[in-house]
Amino acid sequence: MIFFQLIILLFSVIIHEVSHGTMAKELGDDTAEKMGRLTLNPLAHLDFFGSFLMPLLLYFSTGGRFVFGWAKPVPYNPLNLKHPRRDTALVAFAGPMANLLLALALGFIIRLHFFGESIVYYLAYIVLINIGLAIFNLVPLPPLDGSKILLYFFPSPKLEIFLLQYGNLLLIFFLIFGWSLIQPLISILFTLFTGII
Repeated sequence: MIFFQLIILLFSVIIHEVSHGTMAKELGDDTAEKMGRLTLNPLAHLDFFGSFLMPLLLYFSTGGRFVFGWAKPVPYNPLNLKHPRRDTALVAFAGPMANLLLALALGFIIRLHFFGESIVYYLAYIVLINIGLAIFNLVPLPPLDGSKILLYFFPSPKLEIFLLQYGNLLLIFFLIFGWSLIQPLISILFTLFTGII
């Protein structure tokens, strides 16, 4: 099971990162493409700590109840974007949106009842992972995508400095104490997408 979970997590974060790079390219920046990062080849995206060590540590420390990880962020240069402030937010939003669209598509397939219970279980797990990745990445704390979206809607130098100074500390605090705040939303979207309660 751990192998399956790692593969699904890795696939989902690669989709997420490639979507950032693809959106950046559409908006005028081809940095990711030049660096060979607009590919689904896992070798281009693996991060030893985020793709292997962290998921394994979480799996064993939580008895398999929680697995999380990340890939190397896809680079982009905001100076190459046509409208840097707006487009940075769009690039940030592309990753979570890709995860939600994948979850929605697989949820639709689950609702069609084409497959047996065992396949539905695996599809449902993929849906859950992708919803979780999307919602977590929309939390408005750096380095998560939500921080860039927040700064687009509230362009404040003071807020930006605060997030840069304290964002990592706040993110650790959120991981320890705040996960329960987004779990209900993840559960609601999972049921909405799949029909599974």
